[in-house]
Parts: sequence; structure tokens; C-alpha cells
Amino acid sequence: MTTTTPEAVEHPVRKNSPGAASGPRRRTGRIRRLGLPYLLLLPALILELLVHLVPMVIGIVMSFKELTQFYIRDWGTAPWSGFDNYRMSVDFDAPVGEALLHSFFVTVGFTLLSVGLCWLIGTAAAIFMQDTFRGRGLLRALFLVPYALPVYAAVITWVFMFQHDNGLVNHVLHDQLHLTDKPSFWLIGDNSFWALLTVSVWKGWPFAFLIVMAGLQNIPRELYEAAALDGAGVWQQIRRITLPSLRPVNQVLVLVLFLWTFNDFNTPYVLFGKAAPEAADLISVHIYQASFVTWNFGTGSAMSVLLLLFLLLVTGVYLAVTSRGRRAADV
Repeated sequence: MTTTTPEAVEHPVRKNSPGAASGPRRRTGRIRRLGLPYLLLLPALILELLVHLVPMVIGIVMSFKELTQFYIRDWGTAPWSGFDNYRMSVDFDAPVGEALLHSFFVTVGFTLLSVGLCWLIGTAAAIFMQDTFRGRGLLRALFLVPYALPVYAAVITWVFMFQHDNGLVNHVLHDQLHLTDKPSFWLIGDNSFWALLTVSVWKGWPFAFLIVMAGLQNIPRELYEAAALDGAGVWQQIRRITLPSLRPVNQVLVLVLFLWTFNDFNTPYVLFGKAAPEAADLISVHIYQASFVTWNFGTGSAMSVLLLLFLLLVTGVYLAVTSRGRRAADV
């Protein structure tokens, strides 16, 4: 007769059996799977912390200090000024605040025109490139050249083209087409705004072209064929099929173009130098001048924080409006 001990009843599986070890192994594998994404993201998070977040915090602290050239060697010893730098920046009756407000309006007008033209030209070119014809690949490559060129090399080329005496722009407009009575000054005066806008659109529309062209690949060709059979023309197809289908792409594209253009520093700095003309005084260059030309880093930091808050507000409102419109369209 076989007897069963209490130990055998309570522990029917031995410690060294595969069933007993499968539980800890399964938990270890689950922990590894859950922790692997965070481990892969860790280098990017560390770089983001060092490159963006730490300087941002330092800039916010500097905006509350009376940081001038006298304390630049040890900015931590600069006395606290509280909100004086912010009051000076938003006092639009004083010279500093008035100049900042003028720069803000110039930047808003420049950004709206640049983003609108970039989107319009890029969308038109992308729609045109959907048809198959000889040389389409070459044209696509040529369209992307302004976006692929280094910013400094491209803008310096435009500087030579905008020269008053021997620039290509005046040669074509005045000498060849006779559209102007005399050669124009493009890098000073009121024309500087249009020169800056031209360079910005020339440099930015290929990005819009690339994004819209990628978005067009997701629209089924059967929709256009069915619309053509129903008698819809080209403009009706663009209005009823293309633009509604591109709405999610355009929402992201417009936001990215707005942020890039509003914060653009390289283009006006290379085009005009440290002292931009009043008509093309973008807020990025204006903050640079307030910081590094007048050596008042506290005021410049306060202006930068105000710019950051404005862009965060615009981004939040834009995302709220577009998400609400997307939900309404889905319903």
C-alpha cells in the first residue's frame, strides 16, 4: 500500500521542475519588455534635458536678474530685479516696449505671408506632380534643392543677388524687364521686408511640397476616377477630394511652418547682419540685439520668455481648434 506524505500533497511540483521556474521567468521577461522602450529613449531624453530644458530654465532665471555686462563673468552674482525686465518689455509707451511691439507686428505679418505662400506654392506643386510625365523625377529633385541647401550658403547667395549695383535681381527687373525706374535697394528700407519674405518662401516651400506630396500618396486614385465619371472637373476634385483628405497633414504642416518661421533667426541674420532694417526687424533678431548688442541679458531673457509663452498659447489654441474641427468632421 502506497502512502502520501503531507509534504507531497502540499508541494506536488518540485522546486527544480520547469513549472516552478516559469513564473519568475515570465515576470522577468515582462519587466524587460516594459522597460526596454524607456531604456531606448533614455539617451534622447538626456540630450533633450541638456540641450533644451537646462538652458531654458537658466534663461528663465536670468530674466529675473539685472544681468548686464558688469555681471557677465559671473551671472549668478547679478542682483535680482523681480519683474522689472518684464515690465520694461511690455511698457509700450517706453522706447524698449515700443520697439518690441513693432518687431512683434512685423514678425506676425511676415509669418502669415510666408506660411501662406509656402503652403500655397507647395500644395500646387505637389498636386501638379501627381500626374505622370517625362522629367517628373528631375523636377521633384530640383524642387527640393532650396530645402536641401545649407541655410548660410543659400542666404549668402541671395545677398549677392540683392546687391544694389551688380545684383541679379536689379539686373532682371531694371535692366532686362524695365519694371523699375532705377535700381532698388533691397537690403535696406521698406524693400528689405519683401527681400526677406522672398528668401523665406524660396527656402520654405519645398518642405511644404514634400509633406503634401507624401500626404497625397494616401488618397486612393479610385476617388478621382469616380469623380471624373460623375462629371467633376479638376478644381472640383481638388476642392471636394484633395483638400479634405489633406486636412490632417495640413494641420501639422501649418503649425510646424508657423513655429519655424516665427522663430527664424538664421535667415534675417545672414541677410542683414546684426542690425536688421526696421521694416524687417523680426523678433528673433530683435531679442538678439537686446541681449548681445546692448549687453542687457536680463531684458533679452525676459523677451525670450514672453515669446515662448506667446508661442505656447498660439500652439494650444491652434491644437484645440483643429482637434474640435476634426471631431466635428468625423461626426
